[in-house]
Amino acid sequence: MSSKHVVFIIALSAALVGCGGDGVPEANATNCSGAGMQAALPTFDNEAARQAFIDKCQSMAGK
Repeated sequence: MSSKHVVFIIALSAALVGCGGDGVPEANATNCSGAGMQAALPTFDNEAARQAFIDKCQSMAGK
C-alpha cells in the first residue's frame, strides 16, 4: 500500500468519526413514532437527555 492510500484512509476515518456527533437521536416524526421511540430510548445514557427527548416528542404530538 502506498503512502497516499494510508493518508487517504486516515483522513477518511477521521471524517467518519467526526460525523458521529453525540449519538443521541433527534426528536422527529420517525423517532417519536411507536417503533421509533422503542428503538431510540435505549440509546440514551442519561435520564435527563432521555426525558428531554420524550418531552420534545410529546410537544410535537400536541401540535
